[in-house]
Amino acid sequence: MSGSALKPATELARGNSVRTPNESAEYRRAREQLLAEEIELRRHIERVAELRRALPPGGVVTKNYEFEGEGGKATLSDLFGNKQTLVIYSYMFGPAREQPCPMCTSFMGTWEGKLPDVEQRVAFVFVARSPIARLIAAKKARGWTQHRIYSDASGDYTRDYVSATDADAPGYNVFTRRDGSIRHFWAGEMGPSTADPGQDPRGAPDFDPLWTILDTTPEGRGKDWYPRLSY
Repeated sequence: MSGSALKPATELARGNSVRTPNESAEYRRAREQLLAEEIELRRHIERVAELRRALPPGGVVTKNYEFEGEGGKATLSDLFGNKQTLVIYSYMFGPAREQPCPMCTSFMGTWEGKLPDVEQRVAFVFVARSPIARLIAAKKARGWTQHRIYSDASGDYTRDYVSATDADAPGYNVFTRRDGSIRHFWAGEMGPSTADPGQDPRGAPDFDPLWTILDTTPEGRGKDWYPRLSY
């Protein structure tokens, strides 16, 4: 995306003809300024995506990681299926945890209806450290039918790509398979060490539509509210 070829965001915002009933002139002025910022945000998101796509080749995967799925054992290569790109979301449901992490569960639940669309282009699986029987039971309890879940029973994958200490932590990793070689492409690296003051750790853009929706409301995300497993 060539920034020099784009109209200024303020010009695009001024040309916006949307109006809502009974709005004041003060509201419209503020909304126009906000719209310009929203246009800049959209452009910045695309610039970041371009930089991500242009990353040099990541590290070669040299281990033959094995997982246990609903249909039996599978290697990392098997998880690609017929795709060249594989996304693995590691969720917090280790053997010591009585129930899955509410945040991970909420996050994963939003994708139930979108996974068939996503998997038209890339493979997408979910991995946790608990035995596969526990993962299957939790999946059925949520009524999920689209999630492809796997157990990292040995912890080899988790220690290499999620937490070196095998902590019960979330992780989002993207791998590619080109010319017979599997490489790591990108991982979410934003966490507590990169959070701004007074802000929960979060990635950008935020993959969870829960927070994106709340960001459009006057209540916002809040500072002490988090989703639960049940209400």
